[in-house]
Amino acid sequence: MSGNIRDNIKPGIRVLIVQKQDQRTGKVTEGIVETILTSSSAHPHGIKVRLVGGFVGRVKQILS
Repeated sequence: MSGNIRDNIKPGIRVLIVQKQDQRTGKVTEGIVETILTSSSAHPHGIKVRLVGGFVGRVKQILS
């Protein structure tokens, strides 16, 4: 599923995000969504979320 559509993302699901400082390298961080930070229904670079543990970034992939 696409991390660009807000409806695909719910608190409690496991995702891969790219944090702001890792955008150049593309390094991803895996975690569980705590809060959805993007208010719009879609975003071309991924929906911004806060993971459990406090990491913030844009969703690149939703894991099953």
